[in-house]
Amino acid sequence: MTLTSLAFYLFASVSVASAFMVIAARNPVYSVLFLILTFFNSAGLFVLLGAEFLALILVVVYVGAVAVLFLFIVMMLDIDFAELNEGFLQYMPIGATVGLILLLELLLVFGASSTLVDKGQLPSATPEGMTNAEALGRVLYTDYIFLFQTAGAILLVAMIGAIVLTLVKSNNPKRQDIAKQNARTREDAVELVDIKPGEGI
Repeated sequence: MTLTSLAFYLFASVSVASAFMVIAARNPVYSVLFLILTFFNSAGLFVLLGAEFLALILVVVYVGAVAVLFLFIVMMLDIDFAELNEGFLQYMPIGATVGLILLLELLLVFGASSTLVDKGQLPSATPEGMTNAEALGRVLYTDYIFLFQTAGAILLVAMIGAIVLTLVKSNNPKRQDIAKQNARTREDAVELVDIKPGEGI
């Protein structure tokens, strides 16, 4: 067994085990930590495939932003997870059906990729004479430019919608008055209080 095969089996086994623990852990903080471990091992698999740029993006974006944000949200919000898990069994048939469909799709993809590998038709991750980042950028901004721009527009609309939904309207909002602030004097802003020893304010 070569070193590459050993690294693949190591990363793959840890990724599958940590992904299972994401949904099996009772504590949501542990679930987020297992999710971060899954991202790191998936990045290792990308490195083995020769897609270093995708591995770096996976670590920087998902581990550095998304997973940490999930962890902060879970730790800051006072969520009663026992109450959320009460209706778990009624969604079990739907979840099992979706999981079975995903398993069949993965088996189909694995069978097709195995056939391509046997025939020697599986393309390399990076074309010759081109770096991984350059190849990915050329594909995104030439072949899939309209889909890429559409995805950006959808994300922009989602961000605006989230801001609008969380905006709290107040009847007496506090607004900044620049002229009033510039017209302030020391007498208006500072008040000296002479406190005698042994007495409070």
